[in-house]
Amino acid sequence: MKLRYQVTGPADAPLLVLGPSLGTTTHVWDPQLGELARSWRVLRWDLPGHGGAPAAEGPFTVEDLARAVLELADEERFAAGGVSLGAAVAATAAVLAPERVTDLVLCCTAARFGDPEPWRERAARVRVEGMGGPAGMIAARWFTPDAAAEVIEPVRSRLLDVHPESYALACEALAVFDLRDRLPGITARTLVIAGDRDPATPVECAETLAGGIPGAGLAVVPDAAHLAGVERAAEVSALMNRFLGHGRGLKVRREVLGDAHVDRARAAATGFTADFQDLITRYAWGEIWARPGLDRRTRSCVTLTALVAGGHLEELAMHVRAALRNGLTPDEIKEVLLQAAIYCGVPAANAAFAVAQRVLAEPE
Repeated sequence: MKLRYQVTGPADAPLLVLGPSLGTTTHVWDPQLGELARSWRVLRWDLPGHGGAPAAEGPFTVEDLARAVLELADEERFAAGGVSLGAAVAATAAVLAPERVTDLVLCCTAARFGDPEPWRERAARVRVEGMGGPAGMIAARWFTPDAAAEVIEPVRSRLLDVHPESYALACEALAVFDLRDRLPGITARTLVIAGDRDPATPVECAETLAGGIPGAGLAVVPDAAHLAGVERAAEVSALMNRFLGHGRGLKVRREVLGDAHVDRARAAATGFTADFQDLITRYAWGEIWARPGLDRRTRSCVTLTALVAGGHLEELAMHVRAALRNGLTPDEIKEVLLQAAIYCGVPAANAAFAVAQRVLAEPE
């Protein structure tokens, strides 16, 4: 299966893959795109037969879509998210490849979308009547009664353009989807977002997801139905920006410290320490280490000296490894420590030489 997609954001930014709900297109992410694309390379994909994408060639499953998303992602590690069906695809990708999906945003979705029969009935109806039936019910299920017509109408008009058979096949994929027993296999840092007035995937569905995915957070958006990100764009954008705002910092942190170290630190984060991890990723790595005024070799020299002065030997070991990754040679690291001996004190440098010698002797 090949999915149509579009990419927005800096070419050197980390990758964020976002999927739509059934009956919507990449436009469902327009309210969040501007801010997310500042620190992420955002890849938005369309379902078969949606938004001008090629129609489905035959039956498919949510897992088929997830495998197509994994194939689309051109980075070994990436963040993923989606609305409703798109979120189910993202969660399934995180189950299939936990080593690849680092962060997960699941908006207005479920691990199982109710009983199969209503989905099969909807598929049969669309095959007979076309897209007029689903288009007629979206105001009641996708939006609250307070939603403005100018918010609803663009979504409804795009739904009318969906290929009916592709829509019906997606309904049948949802009918058999059930990820409940596989949620514990998701290792990605996860945020679940729910609308408090969502009749399609009620808050209870979000609670099941958040309770089943280790360490997942749950946020409930007030006065929001199924397309919370469209109707309550500011609230959902704020939640996503807070959760994903560290994107640039995470990329730099991985480049400097290595994937293994960052993965260990993120896996060890708890409810008590998670905000601190987010703080250092955003500001130490996303702001200071990402500034263009000094190259990374120079920043490593400065950091080594500061850590010697402060006596922070555990951090020093980590940054000796980082200095090697940033291109310093063992002889250059020695020169930094000799300089520190004069300006920070011989005892501090003595301890630092012991740490550095141990790190430099580690197998590559």
